[in-house]
Amino acid sequence: MNNQPTPKFQFSNVVVVDEKLIGCIVKTWGASINRGVHYEVYVRSYNRIEEYDEKDIKHFIYDKELEEEE
Repeated sequence: MNNQPTPKFQFSNVVVVDEKLIGCIVKTWGASINRGVHYEVYVRSYNRIEEYDEKDIKHFIYDKELEEEE
């Protein structure tokens, strides 16, 4: 049986990092002895890829506008 934690995020998930910046998951790294699951995230505001631990990433919730029915 595999005791490795399952990653919460997948390639191309849109996420929030550093409290308010939007990013996109580009690589998932499995847990090791020295570090838990972590990710490489492209952060547009920084125009580069940054590494984040899973605990420092939040799901981005898309806003949805609905048209009122007449």
